[in-house]
Amino acid sequence: MIREIITYPNKLLKQTSKDVTQFDRELHTLLDDMYETMLAKNGIGLAAIQVAIPLNALIINLPDEEEQQTRENLIEVINPKILEMDGNTVYTEGCLSVPEYYEDVQRAERIKVSFLDRQGNETIKEYDGLMAIAFQHECDHLKGELFIEKLSYLKRKKFEKEWKKKIRGKK
Repeated sequence: MIREIITYPNKLLKQTSKDVTQFDRELHTLLDDMYETMLAKNGIGLAAIQVAIPLNALIINLPDEEEQQTRENLIEVINPKILEMDGNTVYTEGCLSVPEYYEDVQRAERIKVSFLDRQGNETIKEYDGLMAIAFQHECDHLKGELFIEKLSYLKRKKFEKEWKKKIRGKK
């Protein structure tokens, strides 16, 4: 089922998510719905809080060489922890909760993470490139942070002005 994605400035996006404690059908349905929702909205990642569920759950599905997002490449991440961060990189990010806005954001180039899968089994992985960027972006959501908060003061002011104009135009 495709769920509604909440968008900035919805106050729920500022909420800190809680750890998942039940690895049951309800969690599996949420993860499956998040996958359908992310694909329907042309995203590569989605945190549960973006569909108004304040749980430490996220998914990432990077396109393959043919630009396809297959379920085999889907990563379901429960209760993530970033263990190590190394290097710096800048990438132009967007967000399903801040639609049609893109800006350069600085992040760690490489990360080492631990997380649980939908059954509660622990995984420890190292990521770099776009996967590291997407992982950090989605983990920020779980802490109630959006990528626009990483912008410089001037870029943030410019964003706020453009966003207000865009919202007024939709009314």
